[in-house]
Amino acid sequence: MATQELLILTGMSGAGRSTVAHALEDLGWYVVDNLPPALLPQLAEQSLDTHAALAVVVDVRGGKFFDELNSALSQLKGAATPYRLLFLDATDQALVQRFESTRRPHPLQGKDRIVDGIERERAKLEEIRAQADVVIDTSNLNVHQLEKRTSEIFAAGMLPSLRVNVLSFGYKYGIPVDADLVLDCRFIPNPHWIPELRPMNGLDKPVSEKVLGSEGVEDFVKSYVSVVHKMIPGYFREGKKYVTIAIGCTGGKHRSVAIAEEIARQLSTSSKDLEITAHATHRDVGRE
Repeated sequence: MATQELLILTGMSGAGRSTVAHALEDLGWYVVDNLPPALLPQLAEQSLDTHAALAVVVDVRGGKFFDELNSALSQLKGAATPYRLLFLDATDQALVQRFESTRRPHPLQGKDRIVDGIERERAKLEEIRAQADVVIDTSNLNVHQLEKRTSEIFAAGMLPSLRVNVLSFGYKYGIPVDADLVLDCRFIPNPHWIPELRPMNGLDKPVSEKVLGSEGVEDFVKSYVSVVHKMIPGYFREGKKYVTIAIGCTGGKHRSVAIAEEIARQLSTSSKDLEITAHATHRDVGRE
């Protein structure tokens, strides 16, 4: 595990902070829950010598203390303390369903509706989300999938390499909120309209060959991988360690899956000297 890593975990209430905190503990991180932000610099100074990987959970339960998070982050930067900010997000619909299923009120709801509490929290966290190094959209992730995503990113601490998640999705289900880059591949002929290919998905060889063999697709993929390569030095300069590239088609079943797999493959095989690792995940396969 990398030495002296400080991870600040925050995000929307109901988006899965407890799940991620427990997953980090299982991975060997020392986790401090619901710490007043004003204590962050002091905790980092005292604990990073003892705990190589320290994660601190900060959320709106801290009341007025949460408003001090920006000040605490500035102090960490001033002290040259390395840290990463992880923000967990989810759609309003997903958050409402989770609060209703647990029959618990939103911490900012007061006497109003759950959606009112969510709206207040989004406004409160807007600036913090914009600063996040990693954003995870948990809308369509169950507990086990969120634990797996956490392990993929943080199993070895925040590694010095850049990790690229190439995520396929369907536009009809919405663009992933944690996407850093979005690529539209709906210009490619759709295997959905070929009867023998319709039941399959982009992980199946006949579909993959059909998609990747379509006119212009080979050059398109190579060109996009080249663009990502040109961006990597800038990501390293800015200290960004995790990037999500979202690849979309209509349903997230055929074209986007095949393209995501190929882009991840080319990034993995052509970027060894650039210190990046890439893998593909598929948000909407099996959703029909």
